[in-house]
Parts: sequence; C-alpha cells; structure tokens
Amino acid sequence: MTTKLTRIGVFYDGGYFSHVSNYYAYNHPRKARLSVSGLHEFIRRQVADAEGVDMRYCQIVDAHYFRGRYSAQEAQSKDRLLMDRLFDDVLMNEGVVTHFLPLQTRGGVTTEKGIDVWFALEAFELAMYKRFNVLVLIASDSDYVPLIRKLNTLGTRVMLLGWDFEFVDQNQRTQKTTTSISLMDEVTYPILMHNIIDDKTKRNDPVINNIFITPLQSRIYTPPASKTVAASTNPSTPKGKKISKVTQLKAGYGFILNEADKSELFFFHSDVENCEFNELQVGDKVEFKIGQNEKGPTAIEIYKI
Repeated sequence: MTTKLTRIGVFYDGGYFSHVSNYYAYNHPRKARLSVSGLHEFIRRQVADAEGVDMRYCQIVDAHYFRGRYSAQEAQSKDRLLMDRLFDDVLMNEGVVTHFLPLQTRGGVTTEKGIDVWFALEAFELAMYKRFNVLVLIASDSDYVPLIRKLNTLGTRVMLLGWDFEFVDQNQRTQKTTTSISLMDEVTYPILMHNIIDDKTKRNDPVINNIFITPLQSRIYTPPASKTVAASTNPSTPKGKKISKVTQLKAGYGFILNEADKSELFFFHSDVENCEFNELQVGDKVEFKIGQNEKGPTAIEIYKI
C-alpha cells in the first residue's frame, strides 16, 4: 500500500448543499442538518476506499464553498444575518474558503447569477496549481460537465456526492431533486448519498451517522431569540404581530391557532425565525404575523416565545 499523500480538494455548490441540508432537517426521518466536519470525514474514507490507500494518507488540503448571498442590509431585514454569520463560523472552523456573489432579484424572483461559472473557473485553476489527486464535487447540475472534462485532461480524478429525493412543499406540491446522469457519467467516482444514508445495514456506522449534526451541535448554532421576541412577552404586542400556540407539526410544516376565528394557519419551516423548526412542539406559544399565499392566509415571521 502506498504511503504517498492523496491530496483532496472539496468544492461545494452552496445553494445545493443548503437545499439538501434543509431536506434532511425538515422532510427526512433523520430530522438533522448535514455536518461539514462529518461530511469531510466521510469523504476521506470514500477516497481511501476508492483509491485503495490508508485513510491516514488521504487528506483534504483545500475546501471551497460557493453561493449567492443577500447584502448585509437585506439579510438583516429578513432576520438572516445572524444565521449567515453562524454558518460562516462553521465553515471557517473547518477551513472552508467561502466565495460569495450578490443575489439578484428580477421580476420578484431571486437568483444566483454567475456563481456556477466562478465555481468552475476556480475549481479548474486550483486543480492545476495545487495538483489534487481527487477533486470532490458536492453538486448535481449538468452545467458542471465541462469542468469535469477539463479536470480529466489534468489527470485529476473526480468524486461526485449527489442526492436524489422528493418531498411535498408548503403549497402541497411534490418537489423532486435528482443528480444529473450526464454528470455522473463523466466523474471517476459517482456516489449517490441517499442510498448510503438510507442503507439499513449502515445504521450503526459512526462515519455515516456523523454526517449529521447532533442535537447538541444544533443548539450551539441556533441563534438566540431576537429583541422582537422579548418584546412580545409584554402585554402590548408589536403592531401587526399576534400571539397564539402551535396546534400541529408535520414534516417541514405546521399549523398555528388563529384566535380571531379559531381557524388554523399553515406555516412552512422557513417561516420560523429564531429557532430550528424541529425544536418546536405542539402547544408552544409563538408570535407571528398573518400573510397570504395562493391558498389563503398563512402564518409568517414566527418567533418561539
């Protein structure tokens, strides 16, 4: 067995990684987010197995995270600024270099413009200069096929971590996520993560279980209640805010009692502002506003009291 170091570079499509993490947190029986440190440990083991080398000689020498991002002012107005900073701390502690481009909103739709091009250019350039033995992509889009073909010309082997899953969104529509077949055909080591994670024979494998954040880690990275919540405990509720209780919790969504007419207001996991959706329990008091979607009134801007 060789004792020469196998150099690994890891590249995250941040929007995709966040989407997958939300799925496991809100729609999968695991009810836990992905752990960056646990994922890196899993990657080292997979590379060691694929390359036929001792795991001690497989090291991640470079890791990069690419994503579109709200400006500080926009993030503050959406109560996302603290969450963004907390995740920045996670990435920084794991030695992951972050690359952000401003999100663009056109016609009411927010998009990541140009981030995939930057991703591909950086991955190729760094592979040239740092001579990765294996470059790991956490992505699913066929747009990365040209990148993989270029990496192949360098002799860099490519491992792909992809997920296939589906779930029902807040509008009761089935949403499906799949990994591009053309992308899988081009890489050296295609790995479908959902198959490994859901494999019952691996349910006691610590490397698989460590891919997910433990409840203790989740509490560490959950932001504290905002001043709005503190104010809501006073007799006078801020204008437009209401106080009631959670009546039902499902996979990624729930319902809050509307005291005005005793109806139940639907809410989605992303509408919970100051804690993880999975920390809510039926009967919890919450402060919220009433919004509107295509099916009628909903609860938005929800704070656990």
